[in-house]
Amino acid sequence: MVLNELGARINGALQALSKEPVIDEKAVDALLREICGALLESDVNVQLVQKMRQNVKSRINMDELASSTNKRKVIQTAVFEELCSLVDPGVQPWTPQKGKQNVVMFVGLQGSGKTTSCTKLATYYKRKGMKVGLVCADTFRAGAFDQLKQNAARAHIPYYGSYSETDPVQIALDGVAQFKKNKFDLIIVDTSGRHKQEAELFEEMEQIAKATKPNNTIFVMDGTIGQAADAQARAFKESVDIGSIIITKMDGHAKGGGAISAVAATG
Repeated sequence: MVLNELGARINGALQALSKEPVIDEKAVDALLREICGALLESDVNVQLVQKMRQNVKSRINMDELASSTNKRKVIQTAVFEELCSLVDPGVQPWTPQKGKQNVVMFVGLQGSGKTTSCTKLATYYKRKGMKVGLVCADTFRAGAFDQLKQNAARAHIPYYGSYSETDPVQIALDGVAQFKKNKFDLIIVDTSGRHKQEAELFEEMEQIAKATKPNNTIFVMDGTIGQAADAQARAFKESVDIGSIIITKMDGHAKGGGAISAVAATG
């Protein structure tokens, strides 16, 4: 995995610090330079990296370190905690509860892998014993309902959609209502995407969210978009309450840092 490469470079920088004969300002700067360089090369947002560096520097008091019996441990702890804070929103992640009617809405740009991710999540919770249903509220992309129907049929998951209804909000509302009537544990709503962040996309997302009142909204992001991840995640977060993120296409040339940027932007 691409994030493993980033982890290896960070670990390498920390190991290099442990071999330094003298721990001083110069050694700390060298450590942060290597870690920040690794983050930037992995496409983590520049402002995010700068903030992390400043936070680490502010936590390390060289005067106090001079009398510390374990300087390396103090520095490593500061780096570790600041790296963790990049992706830690400070709240427990939402998880669906069996026996309750949980609604999840998927959002993202066209081509990010929303429909496939919907089916994978549905299959995951089906295997956990939940009664799961899929709703196709994507009326923008030709063949969207056919794709979801094929995926759902292959995974033996009930689905809802329409070839005649053109209003995605109505489809989402009817689909959720039908599955709730049949006491489904988890209802996953697949929404439309666009090739770029258009006003129509965000307006449609807001209307579906208002109508279906999802317990969780999952933002699906293409892992290859790199530095654009931060801006894209923020744009979606401003329209709907993003609770989770799925990063797709991480097995290609993606550097992976965009995932960190997206999580930080929506945290």
